[in-house]
This record gives sequence, C-alpha cells and structure tokens, in this order.
Amino acid sequence: MNRLFLLRHAKAGWALPGVRDFDRPLDASGIADAEALGVAMRAASHVPDLTLCSNARRARETLEGVATHADTGRVVFTDALYSADAAGYLAIIRQNGALGSLLVVGHNPMMEDLTIAIAGSGDGEASETLSHGFPTSGLAVLRFADGLDKAVPGAGYLEAFLTPAALERGRPFQNR
Repeated sequence: MNRLFLLRHAKAGWALPGVRDFDRPLDASGIADAEALGVAMRAASHVPDLTLCSNARRARETLEGVATHADTGRVVFTDALYSADAAGYLAIIRQNGALGSLLVVGHNPMMEDLTIAIAGSGDGEASETLSHGFPTSGLAVLRFADGLDKAVPGAGYLEAFLTPAALERGRPFQNR
C-alpha cells in the first residue's frame, strides 16, 4: 500500500526582532506535540520509507521531535518545501514517490490545500476533522492505489487525520 503522510510543522513562536521567519524555533507546546505525534505514529506502525522536510528551523525541529519516538526512514531536507505552493509540493512528491511511503514535513497553506486536492475520498471522521483546518502538528494519512510517483488530484483516500487535540483526547489512528 502506498501512503503519503503530510505533516504540518509544530507550533512555533513568533519571530523576534532580527529573526527571519525561516529561523523561527518551536515553542514548548510545539516540541511536546511533535514528540506525542512520534509516539502515535509508532503505535500505528506508520513508518515512511523516505522523509522530505523543509529546511525551515520549525520543520526540522518538528521532525526531530517525531524522530525521538518513531522511525522516519531516510531523511532529505529541502528549501523547496519552504517556498513551493501545493502544486510544487505535489511535483516534489511525484519526483520522490517511487517508494511505498513518504512523509512530508512542511507548511500551511500548502499542506491543507494539497490534502484537500488529492483526497478524492476519505474516512468521514478524518474528512470532518480536516474541514476545521489543518492545525500545527496536524498529520494527514493518505492512501493511494498507485505509486506516489503517479499521484494526481483526487486519487488519494484520506485514511486518517490526526491533530494535537485528538492526541490529548487519547484518540489513536483509525486506519481503514
């Protein structure tokens, strides 16, 4: 089964004077959310073959938090995930999608736009949760019949959408 995991970076603090947006670090709740997500990913056996991560500090720190508790496969950092739009994200996924599963750690609104565009159908609960927005530390789990190198809008199935609020309520992944 081909899976795409789309992870929006965890909560970051506001940029201080003289600090570029690119260099914003996670705040304490963001660090905790990233680590909790790693625990949930491990529990659900969500192990990507490859992780593509934005080079922005908050995305790298999110991946570090997740990786303290979960296997993230081989990791590639790229500046393109900081500046690309949703179509650019899809192109990057297709270029790297020859493997069975891929984790992308990036930014909004690209994560939300891409998830909505490629999820042709999905689990009702996951779709309902996503309809309220794509929060920091949100993770969309999408399943594809074909390889991710052939991913196109409407071809995915939104299998699960996990948020920090769901983790706090103790709601595990619900894979179908």
